[in-house]
Amino acid sequence: MNIEVNNEVPANFEELKKSANRSSNWRERQDAVEQLGQWNDQQSINILTRIMTSDAVYPIQELAYRKLKAFGEDVQLPPRKKGDLVKGAGKVFVRIKKSLPEGHTFEAFKEKLQKTRTDVYDTYEGDKGADFDHWLETTWASLLK
Repeated sequence: MNIEVNNEVPANFEELKKSANRSSNWRERQDAVEQLGQWNDQQSINILTRIMTSDAVYPIQELAYRKLKAFGEDVQLPPRKKGDLVKGAGKVFVRIKKSLPEGHTFEAFKEKLQKTRTDVYDTYEGDKGADFDHWLETTWASLLK
């Protein structure tokens, strides 16, 4: 992989910076990391470093890590977080389940979570990837009645 070293930031840097901070859209953050990873400049490196150390979605942390390594940066991939990815997510799941009628479907739960807590839904969807539906259904089924 041949990365061009740039002394200037991308023309759409401010837009990429906003996208990199959009907490309820992991796809937009992933795209911003991909684009910033093409610009070996200090401002892009600073954003990629912040994402690598603090993004709630681990695959995005890994992507930022790979981009920084490609720039030759001396970085360490942080360990995957344990527990709730979003503070209080467990309580959010319980509240949503309790707000739905007795005997509701998993699909109803999933839909309400997506509509009412986009940030929580998006973070777990991005983190779990292809296993998201299975994980969410297992989580829903395990919640107290």
